Amino acid sequence: MAQITWRVVYEEKSVDHVPPEVDEDQLAYYCCHYFLPAFMQNGRNVQDLLGFRERQGSDMGSDVLTERAWGSASTSDPSSTRTTNSSDATLPDPTPIIPYWSAKRHLTCGNAGPRSSSARLFPWRGTLVLCLNIDTNPCAALECWALEAIGSNLQHQFEGLSLKIPYKPILDPSYEDLRRFCITLLCFYYNGHGVPKPTPSGELWCFNRNYTQYIPVSLMEVQTWLGSPGVYIWDCSAAGHLLSNFITFAERRDQDAFTTRGGYADGMQPYMNSLQLAACATHEQLPTCPELPADVFTSCLTSPIDIALRYFIMTHHLPNNITPDMVMQLPGDLKDRRTPLGELNWIFTAITDTIAWTTFPRDVFTRLYRSDLLIASLFRNFLLAERIMKNYHCTPHTYPSLPATNTHQLWAAWDLALDTCLRQLPELLAKTPGAPNNPPSPIIGMGARSGQISQRGSSGAPNTEKPYQYIPSRFFTDQLTAFEVWISRGGSALTKRGPLSLPLQNGGDRCDTPDIVNGTTAPDADLVPRKPPDQLPIVLQVLLSQPHRLRALILLSQFVDLGPWAVNLVLTIGIFPYISKLLQAAGQDLRPVLIFIWARILAVDPSVQVDLYNTGGFKYFANVLATQEDNELPNSSEHKAMCAFILSAVARDFYNGQMACWRERVFDACSERLEEGDFLLRQWSALCIAQIWDSNDEVKVYGVDRGIQDKLILMLSDDSPEVRSAVLYALSTFMGAAGGKGQGGAGTGTQYQLEERIHFRMEVAVATGATLAVRDDAAQCCLVREWRGHFVVCAWMYWEEDRRWRASEPHTHYHHVEEEVTAQALAEWLDGFGDDEGSREENRVLLSSFFTIFVVLMELTIDPYHEVATLAQTVMDYIFALLLASPFAKLNLVPPLPVDHKPAGANGVHSRVSSAQGSPLIQHPPSPSLSRPSNTLRRTSSFANTLRHLAGGIPFPSSDEARAPPSPVPPSLSRSDILAASRPPSPNFNVAQYASPYSRPPTPLRDKERDLASPPVSPSAGTATFLPSHVMEALVEEDMVRLRARRREGANGRRSAGSGPGHAGGSAGGGLNSPCDSTFSMDSNVSNVPLGCGTGNGLRDVLPLKSSFFAWCCEYFTEPQMRQTEADEPGSVQYNYQVWRQQRNEQVITETQKQAVVAESSRWDRPVANLHVNSHPLCMAMHAYDPHLVIANDNDMISVWDWTQRKRLNYFCNGNPKGTSITSLHIINQDVGGIIMTGAADGIVRLYRNYDPTVNQGPLQMVSSFRALHELIRVRRGSGLVLDWKQSGGTLLVGGDSRIIRVWDAHTETQVLDLETNCDSPVTSITSDQGSSSTFIVGFADGLVKVFDRRLEEEDAIVRSYHDHHSWIQNTKYHPRISGQFLSASLAGEVRLWDLRGSDTAAQAWDLHHTGLSAFDVHSQTGVFATTSALTPANFRHQRLMVHSISDLPPLSTLSLPTGLNAYPPRPPTPYIPRHTSFTFHPMEMLYAVGQPDGSVKITGCKLT
Repeated sequence: MAQITWRVVYEEKSVDHVPPEVDEDQLAYYCCHYFLPAFMQNGRNVQDLLGFRERQGSDMGSDVLTERAWGSASTSDPSSTRTTNSSDATLPDPTPIIPYWSAKRHLTCGNAGPRSSSARLFPWRGTLVLCLNIDTNPCAALECWALEAIGSNLQHQFEGLSLKIPYKPILDPSYEDLRRFCITLLCFYYNGHGVPKPTPSGELWCFNRNYTQYIPVSLMEVQTWLGSPGVYIWDCSAAGHLLSNFITFAERRDQDAFTTRGGYADGMQPYMNSLQLAACATHEQLPTCPELPADVFTSCLTSPIDIALRYFIMTHHLPNNITPDMVMQLPGDLKDRRTPLGELNWIFTAITDTIAWTTFPRDVFTRLYRSDLLIASLFRNFLLAERIMKNYHCTPHTYPSLPATNTHQLWAAWDLALDTCLRQLPELLAKTPGAPNNPPSPIIGMGARSGQISQRGSSGAPNTEKPYQYIPSRFFTDQLTAFEVWISRGGSALTKRGPLSLPLQNGGDRCDTPDIVNGTTAPDADLVPRKPPDQLPIVLQVLLSQPHRLRALILLSQFVDLGPWAVNLVLTIGIFPYISKLLQAAGQDLRPVLIFIWARILAVDPSVQVDLYNTGGFKYFANVLATQEDNELPNSSEHKAMCAFILSAVARDFYNGQMACWRERVFDACSERLEEGDFLLRQWSALCIAQIWDSNDEVKVYGVDRGIQDKLILMLSDDSPEVRSAVLYALSTFMGAAGGKGQGGAGTGTQYQLEERIHFRMEVAVATGATLAVRDDAAQCCLVREWRGHFVVCAWMYWEEDRRWRASEPHTHYHHVEEEVTAQALAEWLDGFGDDEGSREENRVLLSSFFTIFVVLMELTIDPYHEVATLAQTVMDYIFALLLASPFAKLNLVPPLPVDHKPAGANGVHSRVSSAQGSPLIQHPPSPSLSRPSNTLRRTSSFANTLRHLAGGIPFPSSDEARAPPSPVPPSLSRSDILAASRPPSPNFNVAQYASPYSRPPTPLRDKERDLASPPVSPSAGTATFLPSHVMEALVEEDMVRLRARRREGANGRRSAGSGPGHAGGSAGGGLNSPCDSTFSMDSNVSNVPLGCGTGNGLRDVLPLKSSFFAWCCEYFTEPQMRQTEADEPGSVQYNYQVWRQQRNEQVITETQKQAVVAESSRWDRPVANLHVNSHPLCMAMHAYDPHLVIANDNDMISVWDWTQRKRLNYFCNGNPKGTSITSLHIINQDVGGIIMTGAADGIVRLYRNYDPTVNQGPLQMVSSFRALHELIRVRRGSGLVLDWKQSGGTLLVGGDSRIIRVWDAHTETQVLDLETNCDSPVTSITSDQGSSSTFIVGFADGLVKVFDRRLEEEDAIVRSYHDHHSWIQNTKYHPRISGQFLSASLAGEVRLWDLRGSDTAAQAWDLHHTGLSAFDVHSQTGVFATTSALTPANFRHQRLMVHSISDLPPLSTLSLPTGLNAYPPRPPTPYIPRHTSFTFHPMEMLYAVGQPDGSVKITGCKLT
């Protein structure tokens, strides 16, 4: 169990080992760099956030919560079964067991969900020129008489808003001057205090050249001079005339532009995009208060602190006779937040930002307050102007129009801050050396005072002593406390849409939060996050303060942890410049929280990669990743994993980012981290490598020189499924797959440091190694694209072997078959290498490797997981299209066969062992797997059938779609509905789409024409003048020419530094067309036959395939990590449901334990329920706690029943092929719901969730499916697939028609052990002890019973063998009461009790059915077993059922059950199940179910009273 070495309980204000100098306000945040969260799992609360965790165990899967320890704060090794359950004071742990196949990867298919749009906007810049027109009659005492001084003061005021923008005062301009200076302006300030008011028609006034009269200037002219967009400030009476007329003229101009010219030229925006600030409305006069400046509107916009102080003195009474002159001497610097003046300016900025954030729409706030510093300052100060001027019956206006803010509650906080500061003013002035005693000169005015940025009130002499002792305001401390209260008191809770919910995006109808939780449609999808706290902009401002920075960062990290919507909010507010500047800080205590916040930002908005590269901020994370000492960073591996993610996001689709990471040795650091114990660090190290060398030749060369590809191949056996997938992703990008938005291609790049043949062998070795380790089509599709000539050769050879096998069948009408076409072609091709035996063997082995990959791709086309099959079908159809376009199509060696030809055999399954092993490529296989290809490939996926699909324009899947479901279908259903009902449920988030190699599918043929269809033949086809070996030679050489062209491209100059990754696909090395323009052999020194191959001409470039795995992995950093999930949150619907389930389950266990004692001596004939399932129930499973009965019929249909209500809950198709049936059925994860697990005779295990529609968990979904056994042997009487599931250990034992028993580990989702049965008969039953024992019992068709111990070596795994039975073992079960004993039953009617510690003879025997036994089962809670008799020609209308006590000889109950048959069935309904009926006990209750051939299911119970 993970140990907590530090624990901070914030509510009780108690901390262990905290130094005494830490004050109360910072108590909960002491030593944050030790306490930052370990992000490896969900369910983290504030205490977890502040708790340092020492992890035990070397590894951990990402599904720790769902598969090992829901609600736990600990981690464990993925191969371990240890769990740690957190306890609650009043409620039990709602999920005490280990649910499997319930992780995010199972619920989302590894596909990323929809991403919300980013909220970041890019700023627009401009140049500001000040246009000033002052009359000679002043309106107020504070307005200056001197024109030049006023212009200079106003210039300083505007420069205080944005120092980077130059300003030009234009004093009392004439019409000509105004026109000349306005040509290049983007900001127009108009002060019309000394000229007439604007006219209602939209005219403002200036002077003539001689200053003898006023000249009207139309706004139409001003718009023409300035262009668009622009910023306009109207400070004059009746300014509303200018604002309203400007809008009218702008609308007219924009409409004319779009009507006549279709819009504006590049670089020009509509005039309606301009911004305006007007001092008053059309009918209002500017205030003339003597205590205020005449240009009070301008003063508010440019010197807000001074005017705010003066206004506060006018409206509030302060002690100590504080006068306005004293206020103007307030010491400090506007830029120094440690001084009184700087602190007030800081508080004012935070308050006005917060008022705007909480009042204005999000898009308006972003445009006005986060797009430009000047615009933000003007509109921030406008809020103060509105507050002051409305008290003087003057209402400022803006465009765009803004809601009123003068009564916002935060103005009270501003007044409090002013009051706190000014009450200290007398003492501050008294202790300030050199403070001036005289009031400022009126010539300076307020504008000059506020425009000064030097220390106010200080003398020219240097002051070495601290001038005053200022008590800072508690404003920010109080606001942070309020923000913390919001987070800690339900900030993560969801609510219904309304005033207290998160506002909709830009006034739309969608809230910026996903409606999909864990890959399923959430039952509370109508709930949205709460309205964000008002203090969020203040928290960003606090980041500028060193004393509050750490606390603010912690609170901010908790906020962004709430989800992508929270990250988008902080991006909208403008966190980027703040958080980017903090990367330059050297403090170690900020590292963990900065890493976490940056990981959240990049996960939500990857576009910040450019900014992170330009500022050099990525070096911060590169240094952390390269740190060797783990003690420098708490939870080092987890934070390094986040750094690897951040750096991978910087490198993704960005060549400059790739090279920068390479130069900072990020690639080397990631390669070193591949061997770390933390699974997340290994995963993201591999993903970071993938992004750095994606389409980057230099990095690929660097990686090959250091053997990174070999290191990755060895990691394909990693315990973590996420790590294995990440490694495959890295190998696929190495082989040419696109890691981002690029096209991909060009294989492994130029690899100019290698010889040509070594380069070739390296690419084939990497793809073959990945294929043999993990059957995957990602790296294979890249190899297909680059070496398509070799794959066409393999396709032709397989095609010929397939036709030869089909023609050799006894019933075929084609007898003229050339037996050794492929062998002769291969021999002739190898003869072309002369007497060089090394070269001959090398080329044969290489072609054999291609053939191995081709066979695996064929198998993947029928993979049970739909997404895998779809992608593999895209690759195979591409190869088939190349085959049809190749010169092989001109060869007419064998007459065409009917494409609908079906092989003989009841199973519809053809063993490819004969054809594949018959190929000359497999004479000396380079690896054992080549000699044992799967024999489960269906004939519907044969070449002939696939070519029919291509010719007929019908994509995969094939003929299985057309079969009707076994159950009656109403005639009103359309064909699409029938097909949907006959297909298995689709996995969730299944986004794979088939891509045809043709740009436009051919016109589908009619059925009769399709039956006679044959592979298309080139129009020039006739009598071919070349041999197959010539075609092989040409195609192989063309691949080598393509490789040489790729290598020449690298030698002549690799891609420039300015290009981005993913654009090399169109190069000579990656294009589809032949590098020799389809006249390949003319220029070749190898082939003398002008074949004009040009493989790929006219086909769509559908390869390489694109993966969404990286985007799916990025979603990990958008999910909450510091708080508990909704299912673990006490009081939530999911939590309450799991608590109820646990309490209900415990009650069932308690009751059944009492009943089990009585049931051993009671009758078992109490009728409970009768069901009719409309099919033959051959396999049944009952849920331990829910009233669910799962029934599988003799084909592939599964029904789920509520036996208490006698109601069918679900009915769906399993998807196993015709001729096979479901032979094993289980319900797993029963404590937390349940997943149906099926095993079919095709060797595939499938799992389904959400089968109960009454709990509203979403639609029925396939969780996973995999081929549990590849080597199924053909026997006359087989058992199909036999499964045994052990919930406590997550172990799946698989046997059947095979000579091995395979052990699968659900923790790692890998096969961990293969045990030889040492028996030629198929396995008929497997039973494992549900305790901690590693032993299990296996029954065989020949009557043999063996005991295996998987802890021993494979050759010693069989520890006991029993030979008393002489016929098919129907079932074996452990004794429910006595450890070390088990029972077995055979079809001969014999039941035996064995003792593992005793002799090899049975301890007790029953001979119950002389005519044969049909079914046998043992109750798992009580010492009772039951048997049913076999149906015979003499007795088939009734079946005898006997319930026995293991300890007593007389049967407890004997029943005669009607079968409903009118005639004796000569054979069982399926060749894999040697019985006509089914029987199963309830896992907990004293019940059993019997299924009869007529479709009736009887549920009977024990009479306990």
